[in-house]
Amino acid sequence: MTDTASEGGAIARLNPVLRQVRAGNGFEEALEQILQVVRLGLVPGGERLPPERELAERMGISRVTLREVLKVLQDQGLVESRRGRYGGTFVLPRPDTPVGGAEEELRRRVAGVDIEDVLRFREVLEVGAAGLCASQGLTAEGSERLLAALAATHDAPLADYRRQDTLFHLTLCELAGSASLTAQYAAVRAGVNDLLDCIPLLVRNLEHSQQQHTTLVGAVLERDAGAARETMREHCCGTAALLRGFLA
Repeated sequence: MTDTASEGGAIARLNPVLRQVRAGNGFEEALEQILQVVRLGLVPGGERLPPERELAERMGISRVTLREVLKVLQDQGLVESRRGRYGGTFVLPRPDTPVGGAEEELRRRVAGVDIEDVLRFREVLEVGAAGLCASQGLTAEGSERLLAALAATHDAPLADYRRQDTLFHLTLCELAGSASLTAQYAAVRAGVNDLLDCIPLLVRNLEHSQQQHTTLVGAVLERDAGAARETMREHCCGTAALLRGFLA
């Protein structure tokens, strides 16, 4: 594969988040988007962000502005810059929550956040996306993408499960065909991931989630919008219940 093709594939992974920024807010909006890329795991820890030229062009900003954004992320310990032939800007692995400190950290992150509003908004977006995908029907390519995203969650090692789960849900939102819906979901999911990172992965919960994912994909492919919406609603309610349980 050529370097150009490789770069194109790397930037394509960021489609759910990257978009042209509005004039006057270039720095702020670019920072928001790159933060979402990192928090959603679209570029896993240890991997390199697409080249500056590609990122700047995609967001419609200058490379000077992009470098200011990357400097902020580096100062926050989220990325690091490496020189040389294989250099670039690399996403740093996220630190583990201290053993025994998960609940305390969760409470700290929830402070000042209307968690019920966040969870309700997430449910509205995801239920809507599931219903749209089923009612509209997917192309052959869309069906393959959704099935591949589902398979990735099944095959993911425990440490990578939440990232693959995020990509599965983002794929579903993308396939609904609304860029605005996808952008809103990416933003709210990034916030939810900050909270989920404080909760241990529970095998029983993951098994149940996987069953729901499989049922959901089946409903979408069969164009059963009612079943797709209801399965997604139950799935979102399960995540909400888990968070509330750790906050109780």
